[in-house]
Amino acid sequence: MDLTQLRAFVTVAREGNLTRAAEKLHLTQPAVSLQIKALQSSLDLVLFNRTSTGMALTDDGAKLLPFAERVMASVAEFREGVAALHTTLSGALSIGTILDPEFIRLGPFLKRLVETYPQLSTQLQHGMSGWVLQQVKAGALDVGFFLGTPGKECHSLTLTSFTYSVVAPQGWKNRVAGKGWEALAKLPWIWTPPESAHNRLLTKTFGQYKVTPNKVALVDQEPSMLNLVKSGVGLSLVRESIALREAHAHGLVIADAVSLSTELSFIALARRKNEPTIAAAFSLLQELWQS
Repeated sequence: MDLTQLRAFVTVAREGNLTRAAEKLHLTQPAVSLQIKALQSSLDLVLFNRTSTGMALTDDGAKLLPFAERVMASVAEFREGVAALHTTLSGALSIGTILDPEFIRLGPFLKRLVETYPQLSTQLQHGMSGWVLQQVKAGALDVGFFLGTPGKECHSLTLTSFTYSVVAPQGWKNRVAGKGWEALAKLPWIWTPPESAHNRLLTKTFGQYKVTPNKVALVDQEPSMLNLVKSGVGLSLVRESIALREAHAHGLVIADAVSLSTELSFIALARRKNEPTIAAAFSLLQELWQS
């Protein structure tokens, strides 16, 4: 079966008019008409009826249209695959990941990356935000996700802004309601290592108020922090969406007078930003977060 005939069939069906279809296909109207006739003859079916306004699908034509559209979509996908295989972009890209995959949209990002550049392999390493920054600066990672502003050494793309809330154990409402940072500093805190965004944000904030928080535990994973809060150990900094979920599900208390904002960024060394693999990763990630 001739693909040009199928393309003509789909285009005429969509446009409902030979003249407009011919313009879309960059052909003459007689040429499109001949293609439709040839297709009808090969199928031994009438696909269109002429009307006062143009061309209307017959019942048979309407039944066959979805099949033809899928064929044309498959052809387009095949051509995209061929084009991708001709790309010169190949090799490996090491990516530093943080938080949970859903939040940073890791799955959709990698899907686009491997579909667009099938000759490019990816290597993922997971850690805390500050660790990813250290590895990017050291050249151990090509790119990575980061919370906050990475500094002048790095080229960064801001993906989204979000808010952190302070969460407290169930039953602590009277202890945290209406309390500012100075008062909250006196309560027990679940602390994080220096490489953590929580540490950077809280250290800066408490420093501005010239107070030292009461640190009673040190953990490096968000699930562990939440578990300790649920167990009644102390306060923790948690993404607002998670804080709301945990407050609803487990009765955790959200401190209502404080919050902190930061950004999710994608980073690479500034001097490497124009390397093909790195530039491609930035471009695809920007498209993903803007769509």
